[in-house]
Amino acid sequence: MKQDYVLPLVDISKLTSPQLEERLQVAQELDQACREVGFLYIRGDQLQPALFQQLVQTAQRYFAQDEAKKMQNYIGLSENHSGYVPIGEERFKSNTYDLKETYDVNYDYQATENRRPLVGPTQWPDDAEFKQNVLSYYQHIKDVGHQLFHAFALALGLEEQFFDAHLQHAPSQLRLIHYPYNPDAEDAMGIGAHTDYECFTLLFPTAPGLQVLNKQGEWTDIPLVKNTMIMNIGDMMEILSNGHYIATKHRVKRVKEERYSFPLFFSCDYDYMIQPVIKNEAPKYKPLKGGEHLFNQTAQIFQYLKQRIDRGELVLENAMPLDSFGLAESGEK
Repeated sequence: MKQDYVLPLVDISKLTSPQLEERLQVAQELDQACREVGFLYIRGDQLQPALFQQLVQTAQRYFAQDEAKKMQNYIGLSENHSGYVPIGEERFKSNTYDLKETYDVNYDYQATENRRPLVGPTQWPDDAEFKQNVLSYYQHIKDVGHQLFHAFALALGLEEQFFDAHLQHAPSQLRLIHYPYNPDAEDAMGIGAHTDYECFTLLFPTAPGLQVLNKQGEWTDIPLVKNTMIMNIGDMMEILSNGHYIATKHRVKRVKEERYSFPLFFSCDYDYMIQPVIKNEAPKYKPLKGGEHLFNQTAQIFQYLKQRIDRGELVLENAMPLDSFGLAESGEK
C-alpha cells in the first residue's frame, strides 16, 4: 500500500493470483486502508481502461439530448428505481438539491418471482448501444467488486467465499452522473455531505470535485490519480466489520467545469441480514435487512418516492435517519 497520495493506494492485481498468500497480502493492505481512512485509491491489472472511456462517451451522448427526450425514461416511471434522474430530484435536505443529473442502472433482474423494490427489470432508453456499453461496464466492475468481497472476507477473518452466497441478486446500482457546466455554481454543492448506504463503492470520476471528511472533521480535496478508481466504505460494511471500518462522509464541492462520475454501489442480496461478522467480538450494531435499509434511505431523498409516502401509497419500516453512520463534521452535533 502506497501512502504518498492524499488517500492510501492499494494495488489489487494479485486478487486474481492462484496463491492464497498473495491474495492475503492485498486483503491486509485493504484492511489497513479501510481501518485508517475508509477511502482509498485502487489500481489493478484487471481494470480495463477502454471500457471506462467507452462509458464516458456513452454518457456524453446520452446527456446531450434534450430534457423531454431524457424524461421519457424518468426514474419515477420505473419498476425497480432505474432510469433518468433530473436536476432537483434528489434532496438530502428539504431546502437544497443536487446540481446534477443521472441515469441509474440497477441489477437487471428479469425473473417474475422474488422481486423487491430495488430488484426487477431495469428501465432502459430506446438505444441499443447505450444498453450494451453500460452493461459491459457494469459487468466488468461487478466482477472486480466480487474480487474485493473475497478480500474483505479474508480481512475480516472469514472464509474467502463467505459473501458469495449473499451476492446472487444484489441490488448493486451503477450511476451515470453528469454535472453540467455552470459558471454560477460558486455557492452550491454538487452533492451534499453523506455516507453511502451499501457495503462499498467503486468510483470513476472524470474531474476533481470530490471531498472527504477526515478524522479531524475537516474536508479534504481528493485529486484524480491516473489509472486508478476511488473506493470507499459504506454503511453496511461499517456494520459487517463491527465498526472497524467507518463509512466516510463525502461530498462534491461546487464545480464550474463539466464533470462526469460513475459510482457502482455494492450491496448484498436484498433479504440478507446485515450484522457484525467478526468472530469473538460483542456486536456494536443491531442487525438490519440490507435491502430494506437501502430502499428506506433512497426513499428519504428522491422526490417521487417522498410523494408516494405523502399520499400514503408507501410506508417505510425501520427507517434510520440519513446521517446515522460515519464521522461527524467539525461543529456538527
